[in-house]
Formats: sequence, structure tokens, C-alpha cells
Amino acid sequence: MSHVTHKLSGPVEGALAGGGDPATSPLYVFGPFLRLLVVGGVASICFGAAVWLAVLTVVTVSAMYRLVMQWITDGSGGSGLNEEEFGGWAVKINAAITVIEYTLTFLVSIAALVTFVADRFPGLDEHIFGFSYRTHLAVVFSILVGVAVNMGPKVAARTFGPATAAILALLWAMIFATIWKFGLHLPPLKWEAFAPENLHFTLGGYARILALMTGIEIFANLVAAYEGPARVRSRQAFGSLLIIMGTTSLTMLVVGPAIMQVSNPLDTNVSVFTQTMDAILPKPLPYIGSLIGIAVLLSAAAASAQGIQNLSLGLRYRHYIPAWFGQRNRFEVAANPVWLQVAICAVCFLFIGTHEETYLALYAAGVFILLSLTGWAAVKRLLRELRGGMSIGKVSSLAGVIVAALLTSVATIIIFEERFTEGAWMYLVLVPLFYFLFGGIRNRLGSPGSVEDRLGMLLSSSTLPQQKSETYAAGISFANILVPLDQSPTAELALAGAQTIARNYEGTIHVLTAVDRKDGKKDTSAQLEPIYQDSAIEYLDDVVADLSAARYKTATYIVEDEPAKAIVERSKQGDIDLICLTTHGRTLVSRLVVSDVTTRVIYETTPPLLIIRPTDSWRSTRTTFRRILVPLDGSEIAEQILPYVHEIAYKFNSEVTLFSSAEGSESDDFSEKIDIYLKQKADDLDLKGMTVNTVVRSTAPAQTILSVSKELNSDLIMMVSHGRGGIERKEHVKVGSVTERILQETTCPIFLTSAR
Repeated sequence: MSHVTHKLSGPVEGALAGGGDPATSPLYVFGPFLRLLVVGGVASICFGAAVWLAVLTVVTVSAMYRLVMQWITDGSGGSGLNEEEFGGWAVKINAAITVIEYTLTFLVSIAALVTFVADRFPGLDEHIFGFSYRTHLAVVFSILVGVAVNMGPKVAARTFGPATAAILALLWAMIFATIWKFGLHLPPLKWEAFAPENLHFTLGGYARILALMTGIEIFANLVAAYEGPARVRSRQAFGSLLIIMGTTSLTMLVVGPAIMQVSNPLDTNVSVFTQTMDAILPKPLPYIGSLIGIAVLLSAAAASAQGIQNLSLGLRYRHYIPAWFGQRNRFEVAANPVWLQVAICAVCFLFIGTHEETYLALYAAGVFILLSLTGWAAVKRLLRELRGGMSIGKVSSLAGVIVAALLTSVATIIIFEERFTEGAWMYLVLVPLFYFLFGGIRNRLGSPGSVEDRLGMLLSSSTLPQQKSETYAAGISFANILVPLDQSPTAELALAGAQTIARNYEGTIHVLTAVDRKDGKKDTSAQLEPIYQDSAIEYLDDVVADLSAARYKTATYIVEDEPAKAIVERSKQGDIDLICLTTHGRTLVSRLVVSDVTTRVIYETTPPLLIIRPTDSWRSTRTTFRRILVPLDGSEIAEQILPYVHEIAYKFNSEVTLFSSAEGSESDDFSEKIDIYLKQKADDLDLKGMTVNTVVRSTAPAQTILSVSKELNSDLIMMVSHGRGGIERKEHVKVGSVTERILQETTCPIFLTSAR
């Protein structure tokens, strides 16, 4: 079978897809940094010390994140580590700050982009329709980035990857041009920079440069976007980090002194980096450099949006955001968080402005709260590991992580002390807001159940070989089948499946129609004329005549009630074994939308449902039950479908394919465990006379179920309404996110039973 993936394949592709943010930092961090030192008259004294402190922080924090990437591989990065080490309070704070930081990264990147454009086209400050051209440009670019990122990491890599490659080439060109023109002169480290009268400027400059550190967390969040086992994915992500952070650090050390020498940071009309390009590079390279800068700042915005995507997946699996909000689209990425980010940024550009320095105070403050929290979580993790046995490697790692944690903690204090009134105070408002939001959602959805523990017990338990059963059928009857009709041709498509079942069980087809109440109260959800009782009687008589002519036993019901309520009440009277219905009927809703009636019926604990989603393919409305696809995720809830699979497969001589996705796994060997688990379940069905295959994929469940069902030409998908997310979620999530996606896009019928 073909295998389609939108995941990253190696460190270089990862660097191009996610490295735009830190690679662009030299384009804008030197401006506010040099302005501080020049205005203070201490540039010659404090410049080198601030730069070397920044490089030391980059090195130590990068080494710390190598450990984070090895420990946390589901895409939640520092957020996941903080939950493991400090508990739920830490992950909520970490996630809150990370969400803010990614949004600020987007804001700063797009704002710096329009600054680069304005360097060459000063007329952008003029206004049209009440806003400057800069503002219109920022909003348009924000939307374009959102579109590209939501088409998957490979599309983002192809769209923005060349820009990241170009900025890397530009930075290396600047490095070599600087050495060629001025020689290799690293920033001088002068100890008087740490004298009391200069320390404030040194630390202030250090804090301004370190805005580039946001990029490190992006790579930790990108671990889940690579292919292969967790060990390989973490190594590839760290390789991407080294490519980007190494180039950025060398630019700071080699080109930084040249920027201070040739630029005028007090010139507000042209950025210092553009001034430096004009002074160092031969024409037309400075103009090409401006184009590259514009393109790579788009890449930086895309990287922050990808970070939001992957963080959302990690939070979704941990039940800190609703499943629907972190749900993957057909490109296997979480689109909703990106569109929310784009909307927020557009509002900020419209009403706050498009100058990057407006957002840098908030931007820098959150970086170091996040990094210091992750640093101390890493210290706690290493201390626990040391209790299990001492080694030189572990002690060395602990020493390095302590240095990283101290550096980032000091930077946090510096920034809040210096920039509290400039916007850092907003964290005291935004972080508690997100904290209580995440906590409220977690309380509603409950803690995620660990499928890992259950699989471990199932696979390690010793059992005697089973014997083939004398009776192969499961003993489940489908003798009474309820078919809700609303006089529409679409609803009648459910009759084909009901007749197929009835023929094999000598069953009775119960036809139900809900009509308007006698007081004339209409169903406000319907877009057509309401169904009245006289019309319903005539319609059902005609339907029954057709069914009786084909020798089916029938019963009819006309109920004065809302359709969903009427279906549920009739099905719960004890004599209905199966409900056959379509995903939409008289309301003429789009074929991509499941009707409210269907959703409400699924939400109730009714008998099993055979759901038909009408499409242009005949396979979507007719089924012989010969090729059945059964998604399992290792949970007891998902296994509730197996007795029905046993019954249908026996009755219709079906070929069964058991499917599972290893995406979102909690350990390196999850894929192996789930594969063995499926084979055990296949053996159980085989002993009952079934023909069973198994399929395990590492991509997103919903998208892969849909693609596998097409590959196999499945004519039935059998599943439970909620999966490993837990039955606790059923009170708050009417249909599981995977189930909802299948209902919206499947091209074959679905047999669905409510999770119990």
C-alpha cells in the first residue's frame, strides 16, 4: 500500500521549515541593542560583553534542549517536560507563555518585514482607508502565511524553506565579506562592562539580543514533525537547531562589530542591518539581501505558526485544549490555532501598529520565563536520574543545565526590572488568564488515560492458547431496524443498508417520521416546508408498499416531536437493535457537514447506528459488508466495537482489517506494541472463523483511516463514538474528533456504537 506523509525527513529540511525565526534575529535585534549603548555612550565598553553573554547563553541552552528533545518527543517540548517534572500547574504556565511567545514572534517577524520593505520604499508610511500601507501589507502577508502553513510542514518547507536557505547564505556572505573587508575581529570582552556604572547597559543589551532564543523551543516542538522513531526524530531536530543557531551565533560574533562600526543606530529611517549591507556588500547584493530578508521574515512567521500547530497537538493529547481546536485538517496539521493567531495579529497591526520595537518588550520577557522554567525542570529531571546511579556524563549534563537555568533566570529578572512598564506587566494578566482557561478545560475533559499501561499488561500477560469455538457467531441480533425518514430522497438512501441487514436477519424495518406539532409550531432548523401529518401518512404508506412488495416486514410510526428526540425515544423502547440513517436530510446542509439530528442521535446511548454519508460515489450509500475497516487505539472503549465486528463479519463472510495509528504515542516502542496488540486481536477473530489483516501507520488517525479505507475499497468502517480520549469526555464532546472527521469525509458507510 502507498504511504503518504507530510512529515519532515531530515535536519536540513527541518532547519529550513522551522529555522526562520532565530535565523532572522540579526535583522532586527542589533537596532534596539545598539541604540541603548550609543545613547548611553558605552558602546565601546559594553558591546562585546553583551554579545559574549548572549553566545554563552545560546550554547548552554542549546545543550539543555538536546536533553529536552530526547525526553519529550510528542511535540510539546518544554511544556511536556514541565508537566512531567512539576505537574499540571507548570505545563499550564509554560503553555500560556509559549502561545504568547509564538504570537509575538509572528508579530515581530511581520513587523520587521514591513520595516525592511519601508527601508527601500519610504512611501509605505502614507495612509489609505484610514491605515498606512505598512498596515495593509502586514495583514495581507499574515493571511498568506496562515494559508501556506495550514497546508502542512512540507508545503511550508517548500514555500519558506528557500527563504531560510537564502538568509543562511546571506548571513554567511556577510560573515565572509566582513572578514574580507575588516579582517576577523571578534567583539572585545572588557571587564569594565561589569562595573556598577556600566552593568545596567551590559545586561540591558544582553537582554535585547536574546530575543533570538525563542527559536530553540520551536525545534523542540518540531520533534513530532519528523519521520522515524523518537530517538531519530530528536536527533534530527537537534541537528536542525545546530544549523540555525550556529549560523546566528557566528553572525553576532563576526558581523556584530562591523554593524557597530558602519551603521548609525539613531537613523530611524533605515534599519542598521540594511545600512550594514549597503556598506559591506557590493551592489546589487544589498538589494538582493533586502528581498531575502523580506522572504525569510515570512519564514520566521511561518515557523511560529508551525510551533503553535505542534504545541496544540501536544496540549490536545494532554487534554488542555478541546479536541476540535487541535484537530488536524486534511494536511495533518492543526489549522484552527493558526487562524486564531493570524486574526489576533491582524487586529494588533490595525490598532497598535507595525513597528517591531512595539512588541519586543513583551517578546523578550516571555522568552526567558519559558526558558528558565524549562531549565529548572531539566535540573529536576537530571537530579532524579542521578539518584539512580552516578556517572561523569550525568554530572556534566547537570552542571551545564544548572548554568543554563541560572543564565535564563537572571535574564528574566533583568528584563522584567527594565521593561515592566513597557509591556512586560501584561504577562501578569495574560498568563493567569491562560492558566485558568487550560485548567478549566482539563477539569472538564479529565486526565488522559494511558493506553501504554494497558498495552503493557495485555502483551506481557501469559495466556493459554485458545481453541476454536463451536459457535462462530457473536449472538447479536439485528432483527429490528429503525429507519428515520423525512420525505427527502437523501434520507431514503438509508433504506438500502436496512434492507441488506433485514434480509440476513429476517428482520423488521421500522420506519419513523417526525411531524410538526398540532399547534403549528415549526421546526426552525428546516429549510424546506414542514412535514404535516396527512402528508406523512401518505408518504409512509407508499414506502411500506414498496418494502412489502419486496417481502420485507415493516412497521410505521408518526411522532409529533423534534426529529432527534423522536428517534432517540423510539430507539430506547427496548425492541430496536439498529438505527439506519443518513448524515443529512431535508435541511439541505453541505455534504461536508453532519446534521444536528445525526449528531444528537450519536450523542445519546442508543442502539448501534449504520450511518450513510451520501456522496457522488455509489460506495458511500450501498454496502455488502464484505470489506470492513476497524480502527482500534488500544483502549477498552475502542474494543467495544469488536462484538459487532464479530457478528457482522460472520454473517456476511467479511474480510476485516484492524487499523491503528501510532501518532501521538507516549514512548519509542508504542508502534511495536500496538502492532503486536492488533495481531492478538486479529488472532482472536481468526479463531472465530474470520479473515483478518492488520495495518499500523504513524500518521494522524482520521486522515489515515480515510486513506486506508480508499486503498482497501472498504465498504464499511466500524468504530466507537469516542476513542482513547476517554469516556469522561463524552459529557463535553458529543462526538470524538476522529469520529467527527470520518463522518464528514468518508466515502463508505459507518457502523457506529456509542462509547460506554
